[in-house]
Amino acid sequence: MAIRRRTFTMLSSAIVLAIIASCTNPFAPRLEENAGAGDLLGDQRTFAGVFQNFRYSYTFKDTLIYGRLLAPDFTFIYRNYDNVENPVDVTWGREEEMIATTGLFQTAQNLDLVWNEVIIATGDSVLSDVSRGFNLTVAINPQDVLRVDGRVNLRLKRDNPEGPWLIQRWRDESNF
Repeated sequence: MAIRRRTFTMLSSAIVLAIIASCTNPFAPRLEENAGAGDLLGDQRTFAGVFQNFRYSYTFKDTLIYGRLLAPDFTFIYRNYDNVENPVDVTWGREEEMIATTGLFQTAQNLDLVWNEVIIATGDSVLSDVSRGFNLTVAINPQDVLRVDGRVNLRLKRDNPEGPWLIQRWRDESNF
């Protein structure tokens, strides 16, 4: 009798575990079922889609989407004015950019990125330079809010005219 009861208990437990394992968690749906994010993401084969995905990554602090924007040979450049008499350009690559952006996303309570007018866009179907104004509000906490205004100069590239655009170079021209 004890063997039957143990067998029944083990079989019942196995069935319950199988049922639980096969269920879909409504609080963590599979990616292909998540139509909401797809509606917010842009088609990265267009400039508008690149900027839409950039904004999405900042709004939702999504490093996966942000990383998909950057080319393997990505370079970030900004002018360091600490020495007013001799300002220098500072650069870093994709890995450092991902580390810096991950830190920003983890530190900020809220990020609000607004893209302004496109100043200039030149290039061809596989390599283009785009200069665009932006406003970024970084709320570390309610008492510590940074506002950054400026312009980005992006070099976008893609492998072929139908492929997604990737940011190869980002020159930051902001007040930060």
